Amino acid sequence: MRAWVVRAGRDGEREQAALEEGLVITGWQEVGDLGGAADRETIRTRLQAVYPHESDRVVANWTGQLLRFRQEMAIGDLVVLPLRTSRIAIGRITGGYEFREVREDRESGLRHVRPVEWLVQDLERTAFRQDLLDSMGSLLTVFELSRFEAAERVAAAARTRVDPGRPDAGPSAVGPVNPDTLAEEVARRSAADPLRLTIRDFLAVWDAVRRLPATVDQIQRDLARLGLVTSPPFTEGVIDTTIAVLPDGDEPDDQGASTLTRSGVQVVGDPDPAPVTYRVSNLGAANRRPVSVRVGDTLRSAMTKMILHSYSQLAVLDEDGRLRGVVSWESIGRARLADPAAELASATATAREADGNDDLLQWIDEIHQTGYVFVRDQDLKVTGLITAADLTVQFGTRVRPFVLIEEIEQRLRRTADVHFTLAELRAAAPPRQRNNGSVQSAADLSFGAYKHLLKEPADWARLRWDVDHELFLDWLEQCRNFRNDLMHFSPDELTGEQLAPVEGLLALLRSLDPRA
Repeated sequence: MRAWVVRAGRDGEREQAALEEGLVITGWQEVGDLGGAADRETIRTRLQAVYPHESDRVVANWTGQLLRFRQEMAIGDLVVLPLRTSRIAIGRITGGYEFREVREDRESGLRHVRPVEWLVQDLERTAFRQDLLDSMGSLLTVFELSRFEAAERVAAAARTRVDPGRPDAGPSAVGPVNPDTLAEEVARRSAADPLRLTIRDFLAVWDAVRRLPATVDQIQRDLARLGLVTSPPFTEGVIDTTIAVLPDGDEPDDQGASTLTRSGVQVVGDPDPAPVTYRVSNLGAANRRPVSVRVGDTLRSAMTKMILHSYSQLAVLDEDGRLRGVVSWESIGRARLADPAAELASATATAREADGNDDLLQWIDEIHQTGYVFVRDQDLKVTGLITAADLTVQFGTRVRPFVLIEEIEQRLRRTADVHFTLAELRAAAPPRQRNNGSVQSAADLSFGAYKHLLKEPADWARLRWDVDHELFLDWLEQCRNFRNDLMHFSPDELTGEQLAPVEGLLALLRSLDPRA
């Protein structure tokens, strides 16, 4: 048995007909009878014909919902209908898909329906625990309640009018601020005023600070479950980039348009997977629009801007913001040698552009040789300028955490080799290493082994370190977690706060053993 939610329209306009006639009813009635549409491709083709202005992404989402309604929802499954009164109806599906006439606000019309036996029609929302209420917050019209033992709990609520809660949770367990509350906020917004926030604040909804692969995968799953999409994708750009969060699968309005289409925000293609390449757009400089001059400006204007900003070159852009060349002190000198009265057009040289999605490593040689490269977006407009200095700062920032961790490990190894026997070192290693004899010194231990090596007070006492034992082990564990995250790719720089445990532990180790 499974549990589903089927909404009664954007404003609950179908709920009266659903309750009175014992049905669940979806929108998209313009698509016509799906009784003979047995596969995904047929439904998708029908939707494309009826809604030609919708993107492939929206059509794919709608296709999935209609396919679930027609095929996946089985006789005997439970269905939840949220009502405009803030109450909830629960029913059991009693028949297969039909396309038939139903009464709706005293009018008749053909609709996609499934017959339902309503078990309860006036259940208070307060009867449900917060985690299950949050799961009902998806903006999709048709979706499954698949988490937190939902089907069993919905069945119990239909019988007893009380949600028994999760088997693994205490009686007072409620959901914390979580991704489901994001869907509620998006639902409150109009198409003209979508929810906008930085990627940093967006990640915080998942209690995350960097876009690690596991984090990205979890967010993508939650967005799909909630019927949400971000634009631009939250996997792109720097962490302080502003993104819009929008409904990705709500049914069309009376004019046949989705919220995504009405918002005017462009979302192209499928959701991006976790990033595996360090892109040009991951550099902050690639997302800061550079100082520039326009085609037709005077050379005096370009020179003045270069002096005011202490720049060696400026982008020369057309009226659409696209690159037409670069003016530099070198190009100005060459132009004025040939003609002392030369203007901007004569001093404009060709310039290279990198696409924001390019692999940054492919452009390092170019930036090293020329000193810079301009960055463009998918509309070919200039979005930034990367210089050799930007690369130096960026890669210095990237390398530093590895150097800090390596020094911590080296100091721990030196201490362990002095104070512990080989047998004791092996005892702290994982069973596989312990049994195959691969540990010949502390250099063969993993970072996590030091917690086991030093956890006993008697073993800790050997070091004669006059510092708090438990606090030291806690910081050691924080550094172990930091090191593990560091081994997984993320486009986001580490903040000083994130580096603090590593820097603090290293400073302590240097104090305890001042030798270099």
